[in-house]
Amino acid sequence: MTLLELDGVTAFYGPVRVLDGVSLSVPEGGAVGILGANGAGKTTTLRAIVGTVRAGGVIRYDGKDIRGLRPEKAAALGIAHVPEGRGTLTDLTVRENLRIGAYLRKDRKAIASDMEYCLDLFPQLQDRVRSNGSALSGGEQQMLAIARAFMSKPRLLLLDEASLGLAPGTAKVVYEAIRRLRVESGIAMLVVEQNANLAFTLVDSATVLETGRNVLAGSTAELKGMDEIRRAYLGG
Repeated sequence: MTLLELDGVTAFYGPVRVLDGVSLSVPEGGAVGILGANGAGKTTTLRAIVGTVRAGGVIRYDGKDIRGLRPEKAAALGIAHVPEGRGTLTDLTVRENLRIGAYLRKDRKAIASDMEYCLDLFPQLQDRVRSNGSALSGGEQQMLAIARAFMSKPRLLLLDEASLGLAPGTAKVVYEAIRRLRVESGIAMLVVEQNANLAFTLVDSATVLETGRNVLAGSTAELKGMDEIRRAYLGG
């Protein structure tokens, strides 16, 4: 079953067209990557889905047209967005950040259970649970942003450059936790990532954008076997 479908999506920043007919789909429980150079339109694609940029074309979630829906409405439907730059609430503690992630929920026991799950998923946060977000390292802030998104119990998680600015070892730890989260929760994921080696450890398929357009798409195995993908993204 298709959970998210984009068909011919366009978006502008002022007079500048950033997306020019982007199409992709994410199945229920699946993980799809978006690859591309800086300025290709990857982040804008995620923003179009959650309504933080004006978009044209078709954006359908769970069979419903959500194009133009406000971000809080998208969140209420079960779409969680971890933006580039993480968006950690630095004046609040780790525990308070996690509670805010669950602000739409009423099931207190389940919220408490999910909070413990997040601290098990990211044990680094367990030791910092009373620390303000401003005291966390970049890697810890990324972990907190992902955990906070999970606390909303989404059906679809949008991840924007989860490895950005992280040391290779920290990025690997973050992606290992994301893979575990996917397996154990069944959440569908749409993953923007410049580090294709990391992305390919998580996603089943991917699409490549250039200047706001789809130029390649296929399964992870197919893309890894393409010379142009190896040269551009895999260091081969």
